[in-house]
Amino acid sequence: MQERLTELEIKFMEQEQTLEALSEQVYLQQKEIFNLTQQIKILSERLKTLAVSPIASQAEETPPPHY
Repeated sequence: MQERLTELEIKFMEQEQTLEALSEQVYLQQKEIFNLTQQIKILSERLKTLAVSPIASQAEETPPPHY
């Protein structure tokens, strides 16, 4: 009986350590997801400011043929 109890205690401790490791991993992944989401927002805003205008700028315009 004592041997069985010791075995169960060992298994419980191993499961507890596994849960702690998994919890830490989930926490780190959540932080990474948050950081990546923030970077995507920043890049999205930058892309909006760099959006191509359908009208070319004066510098990009080719001069008329009579020049």
